[in-house]
Amino acid sequence: MTKLRPLLAAALTALSVTALSGCAGTVIGAGATAGTAAVEERGIEGAIDDTKIRVQINDLWFRRDFEMYRKVGLNVYEGRVMLTGVVATDDARADAVRLTWQASGVREVYNEIEVVPTGKDFADYSHDAIITQKLNYHLLMDRDIKNVNYTIDVVNGVVYLIGTAQSEAELERVLAYARDISDVKRVVSHVYVKTDSRRVSG
Repeated sequence: MTKLRPLLAAALTALSVTALSGCAGTVIGAGATAGTAAVEERGIEGAIDDTKIRVQINDLWFRRDFEMYRKVGLNVYEGRVMLTGVVATDDARADAVRLTWQASGVREVYNEIEVVPTGKDFADYSHDAIITQKLNYHLLMDRDIKNVNYTIDVVNGVVYLIGTAQSEAELERVLAYARDISDVKRVVSHVYVKTDSRRVSG
């Protein structure tokens, strides 16, 4: 474990530096680049701010508990943090949330972490990956949906969404696609419509 800490610290530092640079193709967030961030509703500055938050939270989690860092899913959009995944105890779940609030810039935390005792982790990663791929495909192919504004996470057949919708109608289309995919148990949305007053003002 002591050997891993310097490696993670170096990786997090590298991520911070690249995220703050203005180079094309720079890593901005989970899977995003400066090019895609420019057309997102949150913009490049918003994406960079979210990456700063992600780096802080990852560091806090890793220093506290490697299992937390490994098992808890983390998505950040406009300072709103969505936590997913599976942990073994209520204390671990509460700890992940507490540490998340310590990161500078966090505005809201959506705690979707499941508690499943050790040895009973029933996550089906292959089915979750298929659901994610199908939903991403639907959003990409639908010209009435601005797919770059949505982040998808799937855990045990539950679809979690965060981001910004252009309208209520667009959001309903996204939710309908998610619900219609086989093996989806339920859909949880933390998506705001872009006119929502709760969003970060530009």
